Amino acid sequence: MPIASSIPAGQAASAVPASSLNEAYRRTAWKIMPLLFLCYVIAYLDRVNVGFAKLQMLTDLKFNDAVYGLGAGIFFVGYLIFEIPSNLALHRFGARRWIARIMITWGILSALMMFVSSPTSFYILRFFLGVAEAGFFPGIILYLTYWFPVERRVRMMALFITANPVSSLIGAPLSGGIMQSMNGFAGLTGWQWLFVIEAIPAVIAGVFVLFYLRDRIADADWLTDAEKRQMQAAIDNEASKKTTHTLRDGFISKAVWHLGAVYFCIVMGQYVVGFWMPTIIKATGVSQPLMIGLLTAIPFGAAVVVMNLFSRSADRSREYRWHLAIASFIGACGVFFGTYFGGNTILAMIGLTVGTAFMISALPVFWGLPTALLGGTAAVAGIAVINSMGNVAGFLSTMLVGWISAVTGSTVYSMYALAGVLVLGSILVLLVPKPQNL
Repeated sequence: MPIASSIPAGQAASAVPASSLNEAYRRTAWKIMPLLFLCYVIAYLDRVNVGFAKLQMLTDLKFNDAVYGLGAGIFFVGYLIFEIPSNLALHRFGARRWIARIMITWGILSALMMFVSSPTSFYILRFFLGVAEAGFFPGIILYLTYWFPVERRVRMMALFITANPVSSLIGAPLSGGIMQSMNGFAGLTGWQWLFVIEAIPAVIAGVFVLFYLRDRIADADWLTDAEKRQMQAAIDNEASKKTTHTLRDGFISKAVWHLGAVYFCIVMGQYVVGFWMPTIIKATGVSQPLMIGLLTAIPFGAAVVVMNLFSRSADRSREYRWHLAIASFIGACGVFFGTYFGGNTILAMIGLTVGTAFMISALPVFWGLPTALLGGTAAVAGIAVINSMGNVAGFLSTMLVGWISAVTGSTVYSMYALAGVLVLGSILVLLVPKPQNL
């Protein structure tokens, strides 16, 4: 069952007053965005909590940074292989069923991480965790195109992606606290309790999604028939202006691969920060897991504010390329500054805070471009292809940082390389043609 309008054909959109239409969109946002936000908080927490587990796990299991980097990155291999099929399944079966399936299975697999005892078991569980979560993020991006036209969508994406820094803002001190306070309880280590405790919300949220989420505008029981028709007309009108609609378009479009290259550069930064920030902060001289968690939360708190300001500015001006280029470039400068002054906790935190805030702020602005460009089943494939390239970046970045750190004994050289990749991304995005409907 493709997600398409089931509002009777031939009915013209009723003239709902602008104030009433704005209220309808506000109600819709309040109905679906808090749940999507919560799901992403849980998803990202379960994805990157291995960065905190590393602080104890490597010593307990006698892993080195190369083993950790490969295990952290192999998640993206499973995600990459199953991402496009998962996005097609969401489009076919509906967001409610598919997102619930994703969350329940990844919650179970995340809890099983407590049984890791060797590099092989670490790699296998991280791979299947990626398989289970495949399609979640691009599926939600696709889902938002069913509800909000482009001039409202980036703000909704910003609200959704704000869950990324909020997850770290909450999860960093939570993870550090669990590891410090639960270590040795009932014969389990702190990192084992971390995986178990933080997996439970995913299963609960998955069950809630199954009963609460709605697949499309026609199913929204909080909207009047006139509001449904006018909101669907806005989506249909936007779709009529897009030049790529078929599934094949989503795979062969030059714009898709160009945007994928930009996203690759942005995600290189995002996941290096997500997986390695606790290690970087520890290297400045901070030793207690709880304090590392509290310091890790600071850059993500700043990202919540900067992201929403940037997204509102991009929506008002409807200029996404320059906003994205600026965010990526400032992110690179922050990473460089924080690395250069890595021996000083305060200066390193200033750099990490600026770099993280602007790198993450680039994400919702970026997704305004492909969703404005792609329509129909091209959006299903194209969004998945672009996000897949991001997952390749996630795999390569974490693996390379682990390898470089193991060889050199420092993360410094890999951080400088990351800053260069972010600058490259800021240049590439300015070469993207402006979509006709912006």
